[in-house]
Amino acid sequence: MPFTDIVGHQKPLEILRQALEKRRLPHAYLFLGPDGVGKRTVALALAKAIQCQAGSNDFCGKCADCIRIARGNHPDVRVLEPAAGKKEISILQVRELERELSFRPFSGWKKIALVDPAPLMNGSAQNALLKTLEEPPQSSLIILVSTSTGGLLPTLVSRCLRLSFTPLPVALVADLLASRKGMERGQAEFLAALAMGSPGRALSAEMELLVERRRVWLEKICSLTPQNYKAALAAADELAGSREESLRFLEWAEGWYRDLLLCSVSGKSDGVLNRDLEEELKRQAARHSLERLLWLRSGTARTAARIQRNVNRRLALESFFLEALRTA
Repeated sequence: MPFTDIVGHQKPLEILRQALEKRRLPHAYLFLGPDGVGKRTVALALAKAIQCQAGSNDFCGKCADCIRIARGNHPDVRVLEPAAGKKEISILQVRELERELSFRPFSGWKKIALVDPAPLMNGSAQNALLKTLEEPPQSSLIILVSTSTGGLLPTLVSRCLRLSFTPLPVALVADLLASRKGMERGQAEFLAALAMGSPGRALSAEMELLVERRRVWLEKICSLTPQNYKAALAAADELAGSREESLRFLEWAEGWYRDLLLCSVSGKSDGVLNRDLEEELKRQAARHSLERLLWLRSGTARTAARIQRNVNRRLALESFFLEALRTA
């Protein structure tokens, strides 16, 4: 499976291919982009290309090194993520990583560390990694993976070369769903749109369950009124227990307000993400001003950024819901 078999991301892939050909890789990359679009896939592909026995600045996917990377047991490739049962990447994990990177590679010309998701490093862990990036071992490559720079120390970000990964075209994700899951085209396009160009999300086993959960939360948004502030606080409390669920809700909400803006401006529902809620979209679009919809959409992005910076989730979500009620 060479680079050419990876779906999408032609620009970052070309940058990586050129760096491999010239053997001029930086000491650290920061892969930025939405969840599920393929950042980790590309990071592991880069690791395989560095270690691959074919030695062609690409990877075969069949040699012993490629197979060991795919299985997660290559001695020169380390994936750093929260330990089992933990929510953060600790300073002890980073220090152990630093120790491993100080050794020479066993096989290829680099030892590679993939930190995913990077914002889950706590403050002490990020500061420890910063010291490594300031004086990196010559034969090391560190790849940080994140949806944004929120939650990362600015000094840490400044030490990395950024590569941006964008959502794939909906049609391309629909093609993947149709070919890999045998899905009918209309349903494939619907799920691809809701996945917002994320093949990882669209192909996940839980996608159809998430579609229904999205519907439940969007109905809660539509039912909020200034008189029922307790429902808003209860919604914030329900979401606050999970960082992942909070960010997922805000993504759904942003997509919902995006659809409302589209309906409000064009008077049509062509191109909306939430096709199964078309009638409700039309009703809600007629109720709200453009100014309010613009504020609500930007408010979801601001709240998501605060949560990614590891502020108190409950306070961030309560602020969002209560401000939304003020403009209802």
